[in-house]
Amino acid sequence: MTTVPDPANPFSIASGGGTPTAGSYGTVMLTALVRLHHALQAVRLPLEMPGVDEQRTGLKEMVDQLEDYVIPRVTTLEAPLLAVVGGSTGAGKSTLVNTLVGHKVTQPGLLRPTTRSPVLVHNPDDALWFGADRLLPDLERVDHPTTDPAALQLVAADAVPPGLAILDAPDVDSVVEENRQLAAELLAAADLWLFVTSAARYADQVPWEFLRQAAERSTAVAIVLDRTPEDAVQTVATHLARMLASRGLKDSPLFVVHEGPVSNQELLPPEYVAEIRGWLESLAGDVAARQQVVIQTLDGAVRTLTRRTYPVADAAAEQVAVADRLRQDANAAYEAGVAKVLAGMEDGTLLRGEVLARWQEFIGTGELLRGLESRVGRIRDRVVSVVKGKPQQAERVTVGMESGLEMLFLEHAEGAAGRAEASWRQLASGQALLTSTGTDLGRASRELRRNAERAVRDWQADVLTMVRTQGQDKRTTARFLAFGVNGLAVALMIVVFSYTYGLTGAEVGIAGGSAVLGQKLLEAVFGDQAVRSLAERARKSLEARVRELFSAEQARYTILLDGLALDPETPEQLRRASRRVEDARYAGQRGS
Repeated sequence: MTTVPDPANPFSIASGGGTPTAGSYGTVMLTALVRLHHALQAVRLPLEMPGVDEQRTGLKEMVDQLEDYVIPRVTTLEAPLLAVVGGSTGAGKSTLVNTLVGHKVTQPGLLRPTTRSPVLVHNPDDALWFGADRLLPDLERVDHPTTDPAALQLVAADAVPPGLAILDAPDVDSVVEENRQLAAELLAAADLWLFVTSAARYADQVPWEFLRQAAERSTAVAIVLDRTPEDAVQTVATHLARMLASRGLKDSPLFVVHEGPVSNQELLPPEYVAEIRGWLESLAGDVAARQQVVIQTLDGAVRTLTRRTYPVADAAAEQVAVADRLRQDANAAYEAGVAKVLAGMEDGTLLRGEVLARWQEFIGTGELLRGLESRVGRIRDRVVSVVKGKPQQAERVTVGMESGLEMLFLEHAEGAAGRAEASWRQLASGQALLTSTGTDLGRASRELRRNAERAVRDWQADVLTMVRTQGQDKRTTARFLAFGVNGLAVALMIVVFSYTYGLTGAEVGIAGGSAVLGQKLLEAVFGDQAVRSLAERARKSLEARVRELFSAEQARYTILLDGLALDPETPEQLRRASRRVEDARYAGQRGS
């Protein structure tokens, strides 16, 4: 039951209204395809989310299709038609190729799986068409048999007519994944599939999945039913023909190769493949028919590529959206941490306990509070008499404040890390990123305590510098020297934390009075406006250091997102590139 089409119209699916011609694939189309290739290469899908593995596979297939077949074929429409012989394990592909050529050019596998390089047989006059810069550029060209699947063995044979090349591919259902992947790449680079199956394998699922893809993208396909006993030909061929028709391949020619003796050169008797050889020779000799097959397959590939770009663009946009959410979650966690630290610096927390006690010792508050309402000059005189000779007590206040600030930083940085981790674990993509680090991002970093100590010391140095700089004014030099830099700096730090919110009972009067006393002391030296300016500058300096400290902690999260190299412009750039290809395709059809 061999069905042989008219060579002048080998695949009726390629005929009819609106069929593209070679005019559809000129410079405009080539430029659009190159842009599409660049846009696809720019797509990143690093985040784990439902369906992403399928999109990654699809993206790779599309890039490979453009590199291996579409762009090289558009640049060389006049190149020989490439017929890739593919199919099931043990279907007899290599024996068929050897018989078509007339001598042994490819080695059938006696043991499964067989790992070897694909073999491309061509007419000697067509050798220049198969250089590494054209078809399947990633495969190394060799002129000898090899088991390297990354190599393409080129064989020149006079038996192959000019205008035709035959490529023997690995099994599509090989148990070796590398073989399966290579078979898929080779079939995707074919102008014509010569798909070989057998009476024992024709209903297998894997080959039919390839044939379904071929039907979807209008690839030219011819089916060879091989190794079929004489008494089973009618039954199997009839069933196979029905299966082809039901899957959109009713116009694909069907050839039957009967089971027969194989010579020691791995050849069937020539008459067993006479119909296939005659059909291929007729196709190769008819330039119009050959080009029709090429354009049909090429146009189907391009149409499929443009259709598949939109789901990939959507997936890329979803990646950007999820990365933005993860970034916002981390930002929110650490902004909340900063806010809690700032609140802790303003609500009187730091004036409790040791800091308050050390300040009382330093300033002699009990005695001074009783005269707080007296003239500033008298307060100054009394403070001077108390403060002089107490540099160690000033240092104690500084140390206590340093310890309090560090504990405040550590507590809320730890809380921010926990909140950020909890929010990321709500998404599979966030969980995967957290796992990839190999460290526990739910805890503050090991460097935090050291960085916090440095931040507090640097801020205290800033305050000392502010006081020293402010005291350079000659009008305040005497007062400045009377109180001393350290004493005034401590007083300024107390003023920064002088809000009494959160204090209770006697603490309000003691701490509040102590802070007011420190402010009065500073005003006596620098004046009201200068004190307000100093306090604001010191507060802003401390807030900046807090934000810097928490930003460094947050960077442990954001650096993971930055490393994904996701560009929010990529999805729309891909859609635009796809539309350009579609526009070029339709314009070419109208023009032709």
